[in-house]
Amino acid sequence: MNWTDIASISVTILLIMDPLGNVPVFNALLSKLDPPRRLIVVARELLIALVILFTFLLAGNAIMAFLGLTQSSLSIAGGVLLFIISLHMIFPSSSVIDLDGDDDEPFIVPLAMPLVAGPSTIALLLLLSSGQPERILEWCLALFLAWLGTTLILLTSPFLLNVIGEHGARALERLVGMILVILATQMLLDGIKEFVHSL
Repeated sequence: MNWTDIASISVTILLIMDPLGNVPVFNALLSKLDPPRRLIVVARELLIALVILFTFLLAGNAIMAFLGLTQSSLSIAGGVLLFIISLHMIFPSSSVIDLDGDDDEPFIVPLAMPLVAGPSTIALLLLLSSGQPERILEWCLALFLAWLGTTLILLTSPFLLNVIGEHGARALERLVGMILVILATQMLLDGIKEFVHSL
């Protein structure tokens, strides 16, 4: 196993999952729950997200073959999606999630998907599994490590918000957004390069 690649991909997945940016949303949606129930809901949603992500990672080749997708098209689409999400992280707008309209605890949507298992994360996993399927065990380990980091951040989110404050969380989210813009640009360039070579 190439641990350098595993660490690099793991950090990339963690950044795309954006747990720091999701902290305020998780806290707002779960603010009406008591602390023990809140932990159960967060753990449940994170486990569901992990199952969704592993499904796309392990079935990446089959999904791409069924839909007739190419490596270059997936790379370009993933780069565009990641770029748009990155811009929203750098220049946040008002949330489209209704935080007051439903007193029931959330289930799958929006916490597990799309906040944790989002389209950019899924696109990256499809890209990894289809591009280098022989390294699927490494990608599985990288995904699990990224999910573990996300889990630790979200489970300790009330404490983190008390330490860094809302302004600190926003500043960190913008920093992560800047990094993701660079990653998105690289994905776009890789996709265009592959497309040109295929002509």
